[in-house]
Amino acid sequence: MTHPLPSGPEPDPFALPSSHPDRESFRPVLLDPSQPDDAAALAALRDSPRLREVHDRIEDQVEELLRCLAPHEAFGARSASRAVADTLGPRPDTYGRWAWYPWSGRLVHVLPEAEFRLVRTDRNRDKITREQQQSLLRRRIGVIGLSVGSSAALTCAMEGVGGSFRLADFDRLGLSNLNRLRAGVHELGLEKSVLCARRMYELDPYLDVEIHRGGVDEENIDAFFGGPAHGLDLLIEECDTPWVKVAAREHARSRRVPVLMDTNDRGQLDIERFDIEPDRPLFHGRTGATAAADVRNLDREGTIRFLLDVVDEQRLSPAMSDALTRVGRTLSSWPQLASGVMLGAALVTDTARRILLGEPLPSGRHSIDLDALVPARATLAAAYGAGR
Repeated sequence: MTHPLPSGPEPDPFALPSSHPDRESFRPVLLDPSQPDDAAALAALRDSPRLREVHDRIEDQVEELLRCLAPHEAFGARSASRAVADTLGPRPDTYGRWAWYPWSGRLVHVLPEAEFRLVRTDRNRDKITREQQQSLLRRRIGVIGLSVGSSAALTCAMEGVGGSFRLADFDRLGLSNLNRLRAGVHELGLEKSVLCARRMYELDPYLDVEIHRGGVDEENIDAFFGGPAHGLDLLIEECDTPWVKVAAREHARSRRVPVLMDTNDRGQLDIERFDIEPDRPLFHGRTGATAAADVRNLDREGTIRFLLDVVDEQRLSPAMSDALTRVGRTLSSWPQLASGVMLGAALVTDTARRILLGEPLPSGRHSIDLDALVPARATLAAAYGAGR
């Protein structure tokens, strides 16, 4: 059940383990009530004005767990309530984990990790088998650029494609971002990396999410890709900075990490399989031998020219082609629509899953152009226009 609590006065000095103040926090604290220290922290938290809501639906989660484990005979000869009570034991509040979300003041009761993951991904079967789901949750995905990239990261997390993530973006949420980015007006000014990590952890508190608040640069790009034991298995690149686009691919190629990019126009998806083609030219060869150092100091016009070379100007929609000529004059930036972003997230997630599961998916550029797939008939358009 959900117990809304009054917001209370200003937060007191009570603090659970966290490296950031609540306004900047992005990682929940998982508490095991069977451990004395965690039980003490829970007791202190319940008496703290920082706590605004307790959400405890553990009985429902256990009932779902039993149905997932034995769909044909979930409870045996027992009633559902009896089977749930038997599973929870005499102290239901000590079963599983409690997830404390400092930024929202919520304390949420959840299943233990293995059981939580089993139930949360159960409806994926058998488009994704349980064995495949376990394999995917062992993978680490990097995402650079969290306007378009945040939807891809969230969709991957929702589908269970990746259990560990590294997110990078230097920008903060602005009002104009709300045309395509899942957020609220109360989050304006929040770092996009923090916002994305929070959304992911609210889906699954057992994820492992690292953030690079300043984006990717020369000083941290090696750390972003990680060492042999904690390296990326796949990169989703969705930024607009030429140096980052090139440098990220140079590092991905040297480390044999596949790269995916959604262009957010005509459903264009790029697949670069550096994992199986370590000598593959960047951007399918469209930028020649251009290196990161060559594009470090491009001006606005040079940046647009480079990006047009990357995406192939001839493949852009008429609306995008026209808009790019007016960026900086009558347009503040290139247009992006929520529908295109969501389509791109679906394309990236589906492709990432297939690559990480070992499907022989080749490098290339593909388009899911809805204007072409769902065309408007001239006769219908004429009739619609005549009736107005």
